[in-house]
Amino acid sequence: MMQTDLTQRPPRGPRVRLGGFVLLPRILDKCRATVAGKNGEYNFNCPLDQRFFEFVQVDAEAFKNEVKSGKGDWEMLEWVLANSKRKPAITDIVLWSKLQARRGPSDPETREYFNELHKKAAPHRADISAWFDLLDVDDYVSFGGQA
Repeated sequence: MMQTDLTQRPPRGPRVRLGGFVLLPRILDKCRATVAGKNGEYNFNCPLDQRFFEFVQVDAEAFKNEVKSGKGDWEMLEWVLANSKRKPAITDIVLWSKLQARRGPSDPETREYFNELHKKAAPHRADISAWFDLLDVDDYVSFGGQA
């Protein structure tokens, strides 16, 4: 089984794609690390992961059970596509992925939370406007980088 130790390095960035899907490689890293007990501060099936599972209409626990079987990235992509109740076309996947990459906080409460995280990770960075921007910088800073 491919193991990912997220106490030593972050998962793949949210923009990294597998089969056109953003987030999927990151979700796989977090899931594998969770199964191995090496997820650190990263949580599998967090609200961002849930957006992916809702889009493809795949159960997160069933996904986790497949990861436990030792499947690689490509095999997991094939499993997701085979088990998706939605059966998204490639154009749907591309559009959904573009939307996710640009998505920012959508309400005042979430904006406040986003701003708190932004202030902690990179207060001087004016280019942080989307969740993926924040995840990228937070992953980098969490492992010793300077934002």
